[in-house]
Amino acid sequence: MSSTPKNTIATVTPCLCYRNAYAAIDWLCEVFGFERHLVVEGDNDTVAHAQLSFGNGMIMLGSVRLDSAYGALLAQPDEIGGRQTQTIYLTVNDADAVHERAVRAGAAIIVALTDEEYGGRGFTCRDPGGHIWSIGTYDAWQAGE
Repeated sequence: MSSTPKNTIATVTPCLCYRNAYAAIDWLCEVFGFERHLVVEGDNDTVAHAQLSFGNGMIMLGSVRLDSAYGALLAQPDEIGGRQTQTIYLTVNDADAVHERAVRAGAAIIVALTDEEYGGRGFTCRDPGGHIWSIGTYDAWQAGE
């Protein structure tokens, strides 16, 4: 029995927080190709809530808020030695082109662009907020078909 909504495009939406959410939104759109779907301004030049679309997927993000119940659960990468408990994978048509944009935009490449043994070509980098992203041509929906 499935508990997923019937009329939605994607049922998993990763959520991130950034100290400078406006800069993160610009960077993610310019470098990775996200599109602004919704940006809600908060107090004191913060982002209360934002949604960025990417193909049929979406991420939600906002400014770091230690005064909220949700925000109190999160640590930023620089607070925990750059380590992560999760990462996000973006499926793209041309990993080399995205890699080139990421390098030009100053992303720290932490796993070099390579052809994977299980299929696809990709790389892993840190965005300016320290979050880890893997970008590649591997399509998990097509694997095993």
